[in-house]
Amino acid sequence: MAGSVGMGRAAPRSSPKRYAGTDPPLSLAGPTVADLQRTAELEKFLVEAGLYEGKEESAKREEVLSEIGQIVKEWVKQLTSKKGYAEQLVERANAVLFTFGSYRLGVHGPGADIDTLCVGPSYVNREEDFFVTLHGILAEKEEVTELQPVPDAHVPVLKFKFRGISIDLLYASLSLSVIPADFDISQGSVLCDVDEATVRSLNGCRVADQILRLVPNAENFRTTLRCLKYWAKRRGVYSNITGFLGGVNWALLVARVCQLYPNAVPSMLVSRFFRVFTQWQWPNPVMLCAIENDDLGFSIWDPRKNPRDRNHLMPIITPAYPCMNSSYNVSTSTLRVIMEQFQFGNKICQEIDVNKANWDALFEPFHFFEAYRKFLVVDIVAEDDDDLRLWKGWIESRLRQLTLKIERDTKGILQCHPYPCEYSDPAIECAHCAFYMGLSRKEGLKKRGQQFDIRGTVDEFMREIGMYSLWKPGMDLAVTHVRREQVPSYVFEQGYKKPSPTMYANQQEQSDGDGTLCPDLDVQLKRKYDSDGDGHVELRKSVKRASVSLPGEETPPHRGNSASKVQCDSPVKLVSSALCSGAQTSPSHDDVNFERTQLTSSPHGSEDTSASGTSCAAVGAIVLADESSKLRTMTVHTALECMALKDETKLDGIRSLASSNCAEFLEGAVLTENVHLSGDEVI
Repeated sequence: MAGSVGMGRAAPRSSPKRYAGTDPPLSLAGPTVADLQRTAELEKFLVEAGLYEGKEESAKREEVLSEIGQIVKEWVKQLTSKKGYAEQLVERANAVLFTFGSYRLGVHGPGADIDTLCVGPSYVNREEDFFVTLHGILAEKEEVTELQPVPDAHVPVLKFKFRGISIDLLYASLSLSVIPADFDISQGSVLCDVDEATVRSLNGCRVADQILRLVPNAENFRTTLRCLKYWAKRRGVYSNITGFLGGVNWALLVARVCQLYPNAVPSMLVSRFFRVFTQWQWPNPVMLCAIENDDLGFSIWDPRKNPRDRNHLMPIITPAYPCMNSSYNVSTSTLRVIMEQFQFGNKICQEIDVNKANWDALFEPFHFFEAYRKFLVVDIVAEDDDDLRLWKGWIESRLRQLTLKIERDTKGILQCHPYPCEYSDPAIECAHCAFYMGLSRKEGLKKRGQQFDIRGTVDEFMREIGMYSLWKPGMDLAVTHVRREQVPSYVFEQGYKKPSPTMYANQQEQSDGDGTLCPDLDVQLKRKYDSDGDGHVELRKSVKRASVSLPGEETPPHRGNSASKVQCDSPVKLVSSALCSGAQTSPSHDDVNFERTQLTSSPHGSEDTSASGTSCAAVGAIVLADESSKLRTMTVHTALECMALKDETKLDGIRSLASSNCAEFLEGAVLTENVHLSGDEVI
């Protein structure tokens, strides 16, 4: 299996082949006494932050993996016998369990899930044997809860909890009749005669093993990666599904810095990480080794041949064949946010290096709701927690598409920052959650009063959401456009006081003078209701909701900081009554008018659904009432706050390093700065 390659000894720069990576190290310098002291302080901080699990939990994980390993072995033996194979083959029948991700890399923390891969023989398939037979076996186990098959995912997976520990189980059927107990998954022959889904399933394990082989010091790599993952979560940029960076992306970036500074200790590596990647010239790729083509017919990342690869904004290439871009989800907006956070980390690390700050400052949480003045809110409701988990997973996987569509339809001027945290109102008892997206204008544009009509954009997004094949009655969705003043108190961290409206007013006055905040802008969504001007709405007959309340039922607007519990009889009532705590605020007198409209979504049509099939979204806090109800038009003031990137001093060697990295793949390739893709153009 994987091991680390010792590369701590000094070597002349004229001998780059002695080092892993595509270029020789930037520095061979070792730590000073001050560096060792800062590393000790960093490690102490990580321990006190609770990032290491205890011995009991570690032992429990090993027991759980052993039990699951025994279950899959018995499963394969049963299938071998059932399929009529000879008794000799039944006795030899076997399946092997591998781990990957944070557990394999040794950087998992308390409560983390375990990414696992089951490797089985050629005659045991994924579609029936894994997702039906093994699913049935697991469903009967008392130790198994929250069992959720996801066969249509990019990487098909069985999700469940085993004795309380979250497991993501993948399956790979290899072209072998018997899987040896000591099977080496790193050998290239495992990819012979397998399909694309199997390659993707195998890739997680193969990449993790390669990373550990290619870093000069595995322990320094682990400490640095644990630190950077925690930092990314605190700063809101840890989420592959919403267009930021996930675990494998952070592992590859940290491993690259370890290669560039092979003798550095964790405190040095953290500082160098931010120094390197604030200066990295994207979209030049980050790679741990040269891209190899084993001629097995699988597509590899190559912008010369693959037009889609030319549109990747932040390519981070996996080191195992077939080499892929692990960060294809990054969009123009999310790349902007990532780079802003890199700038923040670089600034704090410079202060730490000269003893002007401590490690606490680096991990200060990002105050998302102070960074923007306007938001899109995606509210999700379902009948129970199990339905919510399925429904939320589907919607969350599509949120990135909403970001891309907004970028596309506003020509990149309106930027969308999806925040990778979900929120739920503790005062509401039914199954629900919400995701927030900050809106801002692209920096440098000073046009006042500009309007962005994203009604069609949201309609398109909602139509795609409505394609969910496992939709059930009670699953509902609303997309709402709200001001910062209307954000409910429960979304803020415990102990953090929500800024007062006075603070917002002062910021607006300041923005008129120093340009800190962007100019006013307006975002419009389509009206799907008839209105009478009295603040009530009527659902149009063309939209049918399986869980809509009876005519005449009315729910008062609910404020997020209310101490009383709200019984949720209908998802529509929840969405319409609980979205905005500031819906009754008096209109501000401004030169920008915004019609607050509510749009409803019907995931599935019916006999009385309109031919257009348009799904809808919600804007504002309103009350559903009888058929004579209508919608109020409100005027709101909108000012969006932009975060300016500071001009840091260029680091010698980084620009040339980034430009030379995998130069042969960039030669003749047009790597675009922005991406304007429709939903069917992105994986």
